[in-house]
Amino acid sequence: MKEIHKHYRIKGTPADIYAAMTNPFSITLWTGAVAVMKEEAGTEFSLFDGDIEGMNLEFEKDKKIVQEWFFGDHEGQSIVTITLRPDRIYTRIELNQTNIPDDAYEDMVHGWDNYYFGGLKEFFEK
Repeated sequence: MKEIHKHYRIKGTPADIYAAMTNPFSITLWTGAVAVMKEEAGTEFSLFDGDIEGMNLEFEKDKKIVQEWFFGDHEGQSIVTITLRPDRIYTRIELNQTNIPDDAYEDMVHGWDNYYFGGLKEFFEK
C-alpha cells in the first residue's frame, strides 16, 4: 500500500474552491462529467461519471473535506483528506491519501495532478 502527500495552489478563495469541490453542479462545470455529491457525512459520492466513488466522512466548511475512496475489492480504507488554507489571492491545498493499492498508485497521482486539481486550476485560472 502507498500514500500520496501533495500540495497545490489555485487562484481563488477557500470558500470558492470548497464550493467547487462539494456542489454537484459546480463539480460538473469543471469536470464536464456527472457528479453525485452531498455535503453531509455518511453520504456516498460519485465523480467523473462514476470513475471515482466513495463515502463522505467529514466536512469543515471552506476548510476541510475527508472521504473514503473505494477501490473495488480492495480491503481497507483509502482515506482522502483535503485541507484548504488562504494564501493571498490563492488557496493552498494539502492533499493526503492513504492505503492506495500499489497497482493504482501511478494512476492516482496522474489523476490528482491532471484531472482533479488540474481541472480545478484550469477552471479558476483560465
